Order: sequence, then structure tokens, then C-alpha cells
Amino acid sequence: MNPYRLYLVTDDQQDLETLKTVVTGAVAGGVTMVQVREKHGDVRAFIERALAVKSILQGTGVPLIINDRIDVALAVDADGVHLGQSDMSAETARRLIGKNKLLGLSVENEQQLMEAESLPVDYLGLSAIFATPTKSDTKKEWGIEGLRYAVAQSSFPIVAIGGINASNLDDIITTNVDGVALVSAICHAPNPKQAAMDLLRQIGLAESRRGEKQT
Repeated sequence: MNPYRLYLVTDDQQDLETLKTVVTGAVAGGVTMVQVREKHGDVRAFIERALAVKSILQGTGVPLIINDRIDVALAVDADGVHLGQSDMSAETARRLIGKNKLLGLSVENEQQLMEAESLPVDYLGLSAIFATPTKSDTKKEWGIEGLRYAVAQSSFPIVAIGGINASNLDDIITTNVDGVALVSAICHAPNPKQAAMDLLRQIGLAESRRGEKQT
């Protein structure tokens, strides 16, 4: 089972009840991992949101990842942490969370991609594939060819993030990427469960077409 295949990143603009509704639906629809993101710096609110998501994920086998904050991840005993380039170093994070938790790292350019090879991480989030309103400080758009390059270069599983939706998903899957991370395509969908199911179906069809071309 590939845990990175359909990776939900929560929208920190949504209130707690909306968050719970979205995650419940998305998990029922088949998302394979959930990252809780909270950019407002309120640790209590972050812990509350993380615990709410953890209770939804209980028994589903879907890992809970915390964005940026090691303290929150430890407080709720999450399955892992996802770091940005300006967060704590991967070495320090690994020491704090232990060897059995998942550690992800966002990479935004070729140099960071190369430097990541020597770091104690489990997967890389390639950001951003396309410019997106949920991330206003995008330094680089990798695009499809950039993603293809990164997948070929890296020894880690790669998750593509940034502006991914049904219209460009087929092209993303042709790169052999390990997974796609989505915010708006699920969080802002009228029916998150249906959105997740539709995206997974599309991924499966694109993977089978990719397999046919490679044989």
C-alpha cells in the first residue's frame, strides 16, 4: 500500500467542524494520508484540530502528519511531521520524533533536492508544481518536466503539491511520481468523499495507461 498516493493537506482557513466534515468524507473516499496544517501560530488550536483529525483516522490505517510543528506532533502522538525549508533541521526533527515516525520535507529547487539525499527523511514534497492561491510565496514552479526530473533524480518517494486538480492530474501521473498532495481539490469540493473517490479513480486509470506505455 502506497501511503503517499492521495495525500490530503487540510485548509487552515476552515473552522473545526468543517475540517472534521472534510476529513471524514475524504477518508471515506480513500485518501491515503492526512496532513494537518495550521499557520496561525495558536498551538492550542493546532492541538485541538490535530486531535480531532486523529480521532477520525483511528483504526483506518491512514497516517496523521503534522505540518511544521514537532511539539504538536509529539503532543498528539502523530504518525509523522512534514517540515518546510525554514523549519527545524531534519536531523534535529528525526532525533526528537524517533526513527519510527514519518518525516517529510518540502523541496523548492534543484539544490534542495540534491541536499535532501543525505538527510534522514522518508519522503519529499515537491513544491510547487503549479502556482496556487493557497501558497502565495512560491519561489519556483516545477511544472511537469521539473517533476519528471526530480522523480528521476531522487532516491526518496516524491509527493507532488501545488495547483494539482483533475485537469492536470493525468500529466502528473505520467512522471512516475509516488503521490499527489491536494488542498483545494478536496477541501473545497461540494462533496469531499466523492472528490477523493473521483481523484483516486483518475489516478488508477492514469497509472494503468502509464504501465501500458512502459511495457
